[in-house]
Amino acid sequence: MMAPATQQSLTALRQNSGATDPDVVLVPDLNVISGAPQPGAAMEAERGRPLIITIGKALRGLFDKLIGSSSLVSNDPVLDVRDFPWTAMLRDHWETIRDEAVAVALRGEASPSLATISPDHRSIAEVNKWRSFFLWGYGYRIDDNADRCPQTAALVERIPGLNSAFFSILAPGTHIPDHRGVTKGLITCHLGLIVPRDGDVRMRVHDRVVRWAEGETLVFDDTYRHEVWNDTQGTRVVLLIQFERPLRQPGKWFADFFMGFVKRSAFVQEARNNIDSWNQAVKQLDV
Repeated sequence: MMAPATQQSLTALRQNSGATDPDVVLVPDLNVISGAPQPGAAMEAERGRPLIITIGKALRGLFDKLIGSSSLVSNDPVLDVRDFPWTAMLRDHWETIRDEAVAVALRGEASPSLATISPDHRSIAEVNKWRSFFLWGYGYRIDDNADRCPQTAALVERIPGLNSAFFSILAPGTHIPDHRGVTKGLITCHLGLIVPRDGDVRMRVHDRVVRWAEGETLVFDDTYRHEVWNDTQGTRVVLLIQFERPLRQPGKWFADFFMGFVKRSAFVQEARNNIDSWNQAVKQLDV
């Protein structure tokens, strides 16, 4: 059963946005805080990335082949959740996780656009329409955020090979165009938290179309081209987890080497700094 405070928060979200359907939660009014990175400046910075980033992307295909050949689980676009027993833990506690998402991540300006935070997503993320609240990012714990969602943080920290964990918040009418992930060394899991039912919200992974359900997990390989649609009046919210692919040698060595490179890259370090700057600005607004 939903906690009273969570029910009140959901009701407020609906009333504030003008939604009349009880199954619809419209996106909160989230404006970009003055001083946050802007898309034009981001594109300019992207053109100035060092040559090593270009070289890394060129080597990614070779590394992915080596990693895939060493995988201890399927290389299919969509994987069987039974191959990852810990996903049952998320399903068992999904309402607790949803309650913290509603109380914290969907409140005020707590969740910046992914385009604001992550340089690697600015070319695909619609400004202000795809928002995120990071608990972990590329192996780094985001203490301010994780401490505000203690039960969710405790759960995700039990996931083997945890790399990233964040609430992914998709506004009504959003289309995330075709794109792919960074490395086959990571696998992605979505836990459905709020899934509008007044239209179609779906994702294409390679040649498969999948849909979310509240309280259910979806596991997929995001190195396959994929895109997302939220053709509803409501906000879709999932807990997005990225974790290390189970590997044998020599693939594990290549995956660890590549992820070490990514973790130290300007992309990840800039994202960490942007999250910290955003959180400090939110504190000043007394959110």
